[in-house]
Amino acid sequence: MSGLVVRARRVVLPDGECAAAVHTENGRITAVTAFDDAPAAAVTLADDEVLLPGLVDSHVHVNEPGRTHWEGFATATRAAIAGGVTTIVDMPLNSIPPTTSVEALHVKRETAKGQVAADVAFWGGAVPGNVDQLRPLLEAGVVGVKCFLLDSGVPEFPPLDDAGLRAALAELATVDGLLIAHAEDADVIAAAPEPTGASYAGFLASRPGAAEETAIGRLVAAARDTGARAHVVHLADADALPMLRRARAEGVRITVETCPHYLTFAAEDVPDGATSFKCCPPIREGRHREALWAALSDGDGGQPLIDMVVSDHSPCTPDLKRLEDGDFGAAWGGIASLQVALPAVWTGARARGIGLDEVVRWMATAPARLATLSGKGAIAVGKDADLVAFAPDERWTVGDLEHRHPVTPYAGRSLVGAVRRTWLRGEVADGSPIGRLLDRG
Repeated sequence: MSGLVVRARRVVLPDGECAAAVHTENGRITAVTAFDDAPAAAVTLADDEVLLPGLVDSHVHVNEPGRTHWEGFATATRAAIAGGVTTIVDMPLNSIPPTTSVEALHVKRETAKGQVAADVAFWGGAVPGNVDQLRPLLEAGVVGVKCFLLDSGVPEFPPLDDAGLRAALAELATVDGLLIAHAEDADVIAAAPEPTGASYAGFLASRPGAAEETAIGRLVAAARDTGARAHVVHLADADALPMLRRARAEGVRITVETCPHYLTFAAEDVPDGATSFKCCPPIREGRHREALWAALSDGDGGQPLIDMVVSDHSPCTPDLKRLEDGDFGAAWGGIASLQVALPAVWTGARARGIGLDEVVRWMATAPARLATLSGKGAIAVGKDADLVAFAPDERWTVGDLEHRHPVTPYAGRSLVGAVRRTWLRGEVADGSPIGRLLDRG
């Protein structure tokens, strides 16, 4: 592979933004020099473009094999590349079989082989009865394991009770493995009103913030008692933040993510019957959105309380969204957003005076660190030459996307920031299957 040099007047580096030339050889970054220190053949970005590292989205439901009609590796990774995401980490559920054994991991990897336009790593799954599979899954290359603390929505991926959660964490602690958890409490939800019909307020009331807080409390206690590493996926309820702050102050090893939809939308603005907005946990009121934004920048000891922003891309077929009757109770809960995650977050960040360096930290550096993908997440010597030419001032309207199905709450929305070109390990990424399957580390 020949060397590529890309230079720009604005390059987002780990220590800030500056004019620079990024030199690569054999798919790796070999030097970062002054803008003028570049050969004549260098690619020079336009004056309105910024060079970013390829993003890492550590929360993507690809759904293949088994539910490829919902998404699939080819379509998901093409959407990723179009959105400046050069690496995704595939979730263990919604595929059949779920990635809860080494054998199932091999099935998934064989299915993905030759299809992926972006690099792909994998989460394993922790379900009742598979504690003996967790260490072998890590040894086979998964970046960590995911569990649900309530019904996942698919029967082949059942939730862990408190004893199962603690057993999984205790096993993972022996090898410093990571457990990521969908944290909502089934008992709290069972006591809430049933969601029926097209009312978004009714759906929101059916999954109250207390469900997140109770489940996160269980996760914090189990992580404290076992000494294991734990991670809260897709935090929507800002009222859980004080508990998480206290846990970190006590030394509990817990990290947190949120998602573009929780930073973009507010419950007050979701129309009744608009089931494209349904996700679990739900999009909450505007006060939660603003508190989540604050927690991305504000923390203790220089560490933000929310570590990262990832898509939780969870598509399905249009019929499962119940678009014809708008029934929030019956519709599948999941938002398709992989391709628009960067511009959605940037639109909100820009409006709040937050810079691209912060967005890169949330959407590239921190997810790469979580998934122990040491070659990803930054423009730095030794990293993979995953690069994105991003036009931060270009306004556009969300239309056709590379996702298998067009259903998304972002449809028709005006966003700021457009991905114009992407390179994967120094090669132009145009949606062709040049990606690789990655192992932990």
